[in-house]
Amino acid sequence: MLVTGAGGFIGSHLTERLVNEGASVRAFVRYNSKGTRGFVDDFTPQVGERLEITAGDLRDPHAVSKAVGGMDYVFHLGALIAIPYSYVHPREVVETNVMGTLNVLNACLEAKPKRVVHTSTSEVYGTAQYVPIDEKHPLCGQSPYSASKIGADQLAESYHRAFDLPVATLRPFNTYGPRQSARAVIPTVITQAIARDTVQVGAMHPVRDLTFVADTVEGFIRIADCDAALGRVVNLGWGQGSSVKEIVEKIIAKVGRKVEVMFDATRVRPAKSEVERLVADSTWAREEMGWEPKVDLDEGLERTIKWISEHFRMYSPEEYAI
Repeated sequence: MLVTGAGGFIGSHLTERLVNEGASVRAFVRYNSKGTRGFVDDFTPQVGERLEITAGDLRDPHAVSKAVGGMDYVFHLGALIAIPYSYVHPREVVETNVMGTLNVLNACLEAKPKRVVHTSTSEVYGTAQYVPIDEKHPLCGQSPYSASKIGADQLAESYHRAFDLPVATLRPFNTYGPRQSARAVIPTVITQAIARDTVQVGAMHPVRDLTFVADTVEGFIRIADCDAALGRVVNLGWGQGSSVKEIVEKIIAKVGRKVEVMFDATRVRPAKSEVERLVADSTWAREEMGWEPKVDLDEGLERTIKWISEHFRMYSPEEYAI
C-alpha cells in the first residue's frame, strides 16, 4: 500500500493504522535537505521499522511513478492544505494539488492498483447553500486552495469515467486531533490557551462539522474496501455543526485557565472567501460503508489538548501560522 502525504496530519495516522494492522506500507513524503519526514520520524520503532519510506515531490512525475509502482492500494493524501497559504502562494498550491494529483492518477494507470483513494475536502462546497450538505451540493471555489481541490477531485472522477481507473474520493469535513498543525483553529486556540493570557482568533461565527482523526482514518479504511464507492465522492462528518465561538469556549473551559479572547483581523479570510457554514450529510458513508464516528467533540478535544500539552515544543503560540 502507498500513502502519499504520509508525514502529514491525517496521512501519518492512516499510515500508522495500516502498519499496525499488518499491511505492507510505502510512505511517500516530501523531500527536504534536512532529511526530516514529518510525523513518520515520531513513529515507534515497531512501526517505523516496518515502513518503506520514499521521498520526493508530487509535482515530479518520475518520483510519483516510482512510488506508485508495485502497489495494490494507493491512498492519495499528499497536498498543500493551508487556506491562508493559498492566498500568498496560489501557484504552488495549484501545482501541488492539481498537477500532483494528475501525476498520481497517471502513475496509477500504468501500475494498475486494485484501488485508488483520493482525498477531497469539504471546503470544495463553499458556504452551504443548504444543510446538511450531501454529495450533490454544488461546488464553489472560495479560495485558491478549495479551487485546486475541486480541480483535483474532477480529475479523479474523470479518470474513472474515461479510463475505468478504480478510484474513490473521500471528502472529510474538518478533521482535527493530535498532530494537527497550528494553521488550524483548534490547535492554535489550544496552544494559546495553554501558554498565554489572551487567545487571538479571527471570525467567530463560521460553523464547522468536526471529526476526530481516528474516525476519519476509519473512513479511509472502509472506502478502500467498498466497491460501491468506485467513481463516487463520499462525505465524512458527524452531521453536527459548532461555531468557532463555541469551539473556543469549549477549549478554554477544558484547558482550565482564565484567558481573554481577542479579535485579530489578520486571521480573517477575505469577505467573499469565508466559508460560513459546513455541516455534513454522511448518509451514504453510514449506509453503504458502515462508517460511524465514535469520538464526540468533548472527548476529541480532551485527547487533542492532552497530546498538544505533551508535545508543546512543536508549536509557537506567539505566532500566527499560515
